[in-house]
Amino acid sequence: MAPRANWKGFLRLSLVTCPVALYPATSESEKISFNQLNRKTGHRIKYLKGDADTGEEVPNEDIVKGYALDKDTFIEVSKEELENVALESTRTIEIDEFVDRTEIDPRYLIRPYYLRPDGKVGHDAFAVIRETIREMDKVAIGRVVLTNREHIIALEPLGKGLVGTLLRYPYEVRSEQEYFEEIQDVKITKDMLDLAKHIVNQKAGRFEPEKFEDQYETALIDLINQKRAGKPITPKERPAAGNVVDLMEALRRSVGKEQPSKATKKPRKAAAGQREMLLAISGKKPAKANAAKKTTSKPQRKSA
Repeated sequence: MAPRANWKGFLRLSLVTCPVALYPATSESEKISFNQLNRKTGHRIKYLKGDADTGEEVPNEDIVKGYALDKDTFIEVSKEELENVALESTRTIEIDEFVDRTEIDPRYLIRPYYLRPDGKVGHDAFAVIRETIREMDKVAIGRVVLTNREHIIALEPLGKGLVGTLLRYPYEVRSEQEYFEEIQDVKITKDMLDLAKHIVNQKAGRFEPEKFEDQYETALIDLINQKRAGKPITPKERPAAGNVVDLMEALRRSVGKEQPSKATKKPRKAAAGQREMLLAISGKKPAKANAAKKTTSKPQRKSA
């Protein structure tokens, strides 16, 4: 079942308009998550919204937004006043310009969304906009309001739909100078570069996301399996960090150590660890092998 739309409105290119819906393109709901517990009772921790001075709990209807002028002075802003600031991008993604994909600095990318027609009307207008972007081999830049803030959004064709990537504003991107200023200027010899390039060639491959395993997630599943089975938990030895004394020698040894990327061991599937579980972890997708088995109890849902 597809997730609920994060936003619904209109996509507009000049006078061409169509109703669209915006959906999250990524999810972290399948990752292991933890609750905070009281060590003494085993009960979950509950957070209450309280007055910083009186300590009393404050009901939601009495909580308003405030901008801090200084430590003790705030300008109160009501929900109605914020709604009066509503921009056209609250309901419409207006395409302002078209740019080359290579012109968008990766530091400006935030997160992707899927954009599709909303309802049974407007598919023809949506297709015209999508195919124009595809034929021109450009990225369409517009604006959209999500979570009460206006964002820049970059639109690109993907199959029958569009992918919209939220972009940061320039003031949100820090300059690299404050971090790179103290990096020393080092002269690298041709021999060093040749050895390093040889290592790169040995590890060259194609980017195939399915090859990568979330090793931390797998380790968490193994940990939970062991604790459920009552097995003792033995900490693994951490690899010792060695200091590079002779860079040239380290490069030479690396060339002999590395194997071609095609010989890389294929990681096990993300769900493989769950086959060993005594019970399915709440909120995790069951393995395909177990999906066909009928169960009498309903699966638990993971807490939000």
